[in-house]
Amino acid sequence: MTARRKVTMAAAALGLAPLALAGLTATPAAAHGSMTDPVSRIAACHAEGPESPDSAACKALVAAGGTQPLYDWNEVNLPAVAGAHRSQIPDGKLCSVGRDKYKGLDAPRTDWPSSPMSAGSKTFQWRATAPHVGTMDLYITKDGYDPTKPLKWSDLESQPFVSVTNPKLVNGSFVFQGNVPQKQGRHLVFSVLQRSDSPEAFYTCSDVVFGGGTAGAPRAQAPTETQLEQTAAKSTVDHGGHGGDSHAETKANAKYASGQKSDKGADAHGGGHAAQGESKALAETGGDSSTPYIAAGGGLVLAIGTGVVFMSARRRATSVGR
Repeated sequence: MTARRKVTMAAAALGLAPLALAGLTATPAAAHGSMTDPVSRIAACHAEGPESPDSAACKALVAAGGTQPLYDWNEVNLPAVAGAHRSQIPDGKLCSVGRDKYKGLDAPRTDWPSSPMSAGSKTFQWRATAPHVGTMDLYITKDGYDPTKPLKWSDLESQPFVSVTNPKLVNGSFVFQGNVPQKQGRHLVFSVLQRSDSPEAFYTCSDVVFGGGTAGAPRAQAPTETQLEQTAAKSTVDHGGHGGDSHAETKANAKYASGQKSDKGADAHGGGHAAQGESKALAETGGDSSTPYIAAGGGLVLAIGTGVVFMSARRRATSVGR
């Protein structure tokens, strides 16, 4: 290879460096959201208005924990669960996932805003304000479920009736199909979104009624895009990759990425798919708050390296020319 050709190749590499940098930094951050069909309790109450909800159940939620949980409607999560849902979420606290902030969601009552449901094929939607890949599992309560009692793990069917990995993102929502089992009367759909690039998981409780209508409860409505835009300024949710206890999640993500096992083992209740403790590559739509800085650093190193090659080749070409 001639010295002149080396100079040309080095210059081309240097020109590609900004493109490599751009590719590395084009990664969005965290995963947050909630079920909007059937509408989750937290989403329905947010749609009614955090400051003055209409329904008695949503008013009671605000009385129990204030308005902030409704502004943070898309953050009912655990940062370091890694599939161990059953061992980390106690009976009676499934809807709040044991977080005091969302304790109002656990209230056993028959007048939560509800969605009509029927057996057979259905399209489900989970509004993703910042999506990641992962597995979505939907559980439904057993026959004989009593909504006047606190929800326990034993109230749910042992297996999800819908399980989908990397659901399709359509207009800001995960959209996926499933077959609803035959039920009667009031029931509850419990969703688990376990991220595949992090130990973090998100949860929802959606009240549904089979047999027509909503059994005397208000009909649940999902928040509109306008409502979400108007209330976003009062949200305390960090979309830089941290939900809930950001310090705990940062430690958990670092441990997860290093390939170490979670402090708690895989869940026997259908959540073990994400609890292997293996080193995980970041999802295509994933990354945490450090991703832009890592990418920028990598791009800078690449640019500097190609620059050094260019200058070295140029000196050799000058030397040959003499």
